[in-house]
Amino acid sequence: MAFRKKTVRDVELAGKTVLIRVDYNVPMKDGAVVEDMRIRGSLATINYVLEQGAKKVVLISHLGRPDGEVKPEFSLAPVAARLAVLLSERTVKFVDATVGDKVKNAVAELPEQGILLLENLRFSPLEEENSEEFAREIVEATGADLFVQDGFAVIHRAHASTDAIARQLPSVAGFLLEHEVSNLEGVIAAPEHPLLVIIGGAKVDDKQPMIDQFLPIADMIAVGGKIAADGYTATDPKIYVAEDFATDENGAKLDIGETSTAKIVDLVAQACTIVWNGTLGMVEDERFEKASLAVAEAMGSTDALTVVGGGDTTGYVEKVLRRNPNLHFNLISTGGGASLELLSGKKLPGFEVLQDN
Repeated sequence: MAFRKKTVRDVELAGKTVLIRVDYNVPMKDGAVVEDMRIRGSLATINYVLEQGAKKVVLISHLGRPDGEVKPEFSLAPVAARLAVLLSERTVKFVDATVGDKVKNAVAELPEQGILLLENLRFSPLEEENSEEFAREIVEATGADLFVQDGFAVIHRAHASTDAIARQLPSVAGFLLEHEVSNLEGVIAAPEHPLLVIIGGAKVDDKQPMIDQFLPIADMIAVGGKIAADGYTATDPKIYVAEDFATDENGAKLDIGETSTAKIVDLVAQACTIVWNGTLGMVEDERFEKASLAVAEAMGSTDALTVVGGGDTTGYVEKVLRRNPNLHFNLISTGGGASLELLSGKKLPGFEVLQDN
């Protein structure tokens, strides 16, 4: 299935200042980066752009939810420090502004082939308002010639850095975005069968559109998590709903039980394509991660094409991989809401606005 949008491969990069929207919304603790998967995911695009002769690279991102106010605990300065370690052979700078003379001066002082990370976009309320003025000020301050969207996790939002800015510059996709969208669209358009979809999590309203999207093409859909614990019912024989549960001392159903886990693990063994969205229990408590761990280990050991999406699921699988790096997944999506919306058949504003191929 051909990728529908132009990518960095399709445009001239030599001599240009390239503005890249990355997703550096990473876990932080005590002012330091805890998990850098999203930062590492951006490196292929950054390196390619510079290898093709780009003059300078300017990165923009958000971190957390500062609600349009400057809050030091959400500064991207520690992220720039981690990026500098990962790109130790390159010059990486940070500026505590997103628009204005401070940014202009930082770009001017940046050596050729240098990388500059701007401060948290969401320190301004104009970012989430999809302000054309804010987008224009970023473009003017950075002197950008080209915009690259590589923040898959944010393209389901119409914000200044995903929508408005892409209307002011030639705009293409980066490699991370291409990889995510291609894999996720591929499992909908042309999956290898049997196709198994595993649904967990807490909110039926969030997951029902995905169930509806996959029902015509999936060979089996397995439902667990709080959705099942709360009594989700299905009339279609292709949908298996967890039938037993592990409970806490108060009787709360916080994980699916051994019978249901064994059933889903058996389905994993039979499948050629597996999509998993939503943990099957309260994985923050190791007493109630047994089902999710069993499924993660089964998926990571199979030869099937495996796709993991959803913020909680992605975070959990990353945790499992740190324990057992021998497991393999074809795609661990960096986007929670974005992957869910794409798998539910919805249009993603930050993707649709890019130049068509």
